[in-house]
Amino acid sequence: MSLRAVPSTNPPSTKTVADTANSYGVHDTFRYGPRSIETEISPAHPLENRLKQWEETQTNLKLTMQRRIYGIHAPIRHLMERSIVSRVQRLPGMPSSNFGLDILMGKDETIDFEDFLNDPELSTEMVDVHTAMEHKLGIQ
Repeated sequence: MSLRAVPSTNPPSTKTVADTANSYGVHDTFRYGPRSIETEISPAHPLENRLKQWEETQTNLKLTMQRRIYGIHAPIRHLMERSIVSRVQRLPGMPSSNFGLDILMGKDETIDFEDFLNDPELSTEMVDVHTAMEHKLGIQ
């Protein structure tokens, strides 16, 4: 249990292209663009690693502080409430704000770019409810 407020700058030493692979195990060029050896080999900027781990580090700090102040039950209860609230979702294809999870994570007290740039009415992507349900249930 550490009280680290900012993530470390040391990036992980392993890189993988498994995230960009399609169902056949080959790099998906249409979705992720052409593969570049330079991006796979060259080290990333130190700030990139900090930004990737920022939420996790802040959550660990809050849970550690809760444990030290209130005891072991507080972070366990908080994580249980967060997992219960995150399971409640609307049907696929319909916008879901999941405001309860935002309250538990403390995001209701801040204004981020997602709050005003992530408007579903401005989205160019039209999702059919039937197609989204087929995808979620693995029918197609």
